[in-house]
Amino acid sequence: MSDNVQYGSMDAYTPAEMAYRVETVGVAKAKMALAPMLGLGIMAGVFIGFGAMNFITAMAQGMPRIVASILFSLGLVLVIIGGAELFTGNNLIAMAWAQGKVGTRAVLRNWGWVYFANLIGSLAIVTLAYLSGILHSVDLRFGVQTLSIAVAKTNLSFSEAFFKGLLCNALVCLAVWLCFAARTVVDRICCIIFPITAFVNMGFEHSVANMFFIPLGFLASLDPALVAAAKLSPGAMAHLNMAGFLNNIVAVTLGNIFGGTVLVAGMYYMVYMRGQRRPREISLMAALLGLKKRG
Repeated sequence: MSDNVQYGSMDAYTPAEMAYRVETVGVAKAKMALAPMLGLGIMAGVFIGFGAMNFITAMAQGMPRIVASILFSLGLVLVIIGGAELFTGNNLIAMAWAQGKVGTRAVLRNWGWVYFANLIGSLAIVTLAYLSGILHSVDLRFGVQTLSIAVAKTNLSFSEAFFKGLLCNALVCLAVWLCFAARTVVDRICCIIFPITAFVNMGFEHSVANMFFIPLGFLASLDPALVAAAKLSPGAMAHLNMAGFLNNIVAVTLGNIFGGTVLVAGMYYMVYMRGQRRPREISLMAALLGLKKRG
């Protein structure tokens, strides 16, 4: 039993091995053809929208914020397990860039197209959610909650949004990073839930999620019944417009990039990859020992 745990396929990857798995996947992502990249990026925008709707519904039903935050994890679970391209998670491509395995143009190509595709997917799920009448669900409380969230986000200052975005994507990229230690679907789901729950519960800012929250909140602001039910103070919705959306998205996106590339990819690169050889010897030795044990 102990030999199987030590050398078998169920053993988690070590952090050093994870770093090189991230690098390998980063190279593949940077070289991905445009059509699948766009398709998977649109899917990721939709998936994060589903997670956001799950969160809003839970809050509208009066569940504790911590429970609603756990339910938001649905979005990244769908992205990782289902397979999709999410801009914030793809900030980890910076590790492959730092190793010289992909060029700056390839990284920016991936980030740019995936970001655009995430936006298209987010707006698509906003449209479908609006047409479904979900804003009026839970006795209008879904729409009221959506409106309150959007107002709060668009009233953040640029610096607040930036630092909330930085902290958010540090946790999102850590969730993705932890998934590279996993060998099973259950492992990956467990790796995702805790960091994502933390960032949502603490009120940090995710650019792709905000591509859903703010546009749907704007649509809610056009409904007099929802505005009346929200009981917002006069002028509270003054920034719930295109300018407010752009102020939030630009600041949060910059913060997301810094948090993902510097605080996670950069730090792990410095620890495990800078000036180090790829740990092939470790993997080879483990494989040989495993063969000997089975023999």
